[in-house]
Amino acid sequence: MKFSINQKDLQQSLSYCQGVIEKRSTLPILSNILLEAYGSKLKITATDLDLIFINEIDNVEVIEEGKTTITSSTLYDIIRKFSSGKKINFNLNTENKIQIESEKSIFNLNCINPTEFPLTDENFNDNEFNLNAKHFLKLMNKCKFSISNDETRHYLSGIYFHQTQIEDKNYLTAAATDSHRMSISKLLLKDKINFEPIIMPKKTIFQICSLLEDYDGNIKIFTQKSKIKIELNNSILISKLIDGKFPNYIQVIPKNNKKKLDVDLQLFLNSVDRVASVSLDKKDGVKFNLEKDKLNLSVNNASSGDGKDTLNVKFDHELDISFNSRYLIDIASQLDGDKIEIFLNDSGSPALIKDPSDFDTIYVVMPMKG
Repeated sequence: MKFSINQKDLQQSLSYCQGVIEKRSTLPILSNILLEAYGSKLKITATDLDLIFINEIDNVEVIEEGKTTITSSTLYDIIRKFSSGKKINFNLNTENKIQIESEKSIFNLNCINPTEFPLTDENFNDNEFNLNAKHFLKLMNKCKFSISNDETRHYLSGIYFHQTQIEDKNYLTAAATDSHRMSISKLLLKDKINFEPIIMPKKTIFQICSLLEDYDGNIKIFTQKSKIKIELNNSILISKLIDGKFPNYIQVIPKNNKKKLDVDLQLFLNSVDRVASVSLDKKDGVKFNLEKDKLNLSVNNASSGDGKDTLNVKFDHELDISFNSRYLIDIASQLDGDKIEIFLNDSGSPALIKDPSDFDTIYVVMPMKG
């Protein structure tokens, strides 16, 4: 195998692979990526067995076709330290050594035989639909911070996607919760799609988000019972899905929160962030002392002290309630408009948070005791 490639193209592709490959894999081959040079393309594959990422780079000068596997992290580290946009030459001298040279640098890296690389034959049926990449990215960004890190309840460690119908409109709806907070967002579909509900794992979500960050256009989504495949441009991501039942999140949405707190988003975000500074791990509750048109915020930390702040708001009641400051900051950072609306009931009931500029997204946050 012998080929030459542009440094920039290769670095971009390898950076995506870094997110897929497990740092502490017990199988050496899983630390490697598969490189296949043919025609005028280089195909790069990375997998952790649950997630497969395939990327094709065009305009590669292939002198001799072939394939091999190289340690992903080492290759990425070398490639990103070469001068940007320069030509890099690869030459597989023997089965287990590849030479990489650019400008005046030469490296000889160890390879593992490509036959050891675990490739599965993926058979996806015609169950496919198209989505606008930026809309799908927004849907995931609105929900992903609420995904649970609790390994014991694996069905919460992803985003639940399902099709919903409101009046005669069809939506792809996403929900995520860690049982202390919940995000729900929906995306209008042009037509009804053939789509069974799925729970997509956290790692896959973050990988798709990084891929879509720099991509405009449509993506194709194929699903089958236990796997999903997403195609864009010249990349393919195939992931196992979480096997489990997502809880009935609809019944958690508060129905009778009549006390509406209306506040300027940026002032609110800055104020919560400021008073939370005294809480070293952001675990201390931020106390809301609400009276007519006034919000007094305070955080008290036994070891570092306390902080207080006051905001002018629209509110017609009196109420004391505490929240995890990190949760409020996460949510407020995702809102698009210049206002935040928090609907409250009493100090022990969950709050419903809305973005007046985005009717498709709502958040629920449990209060903290004390």
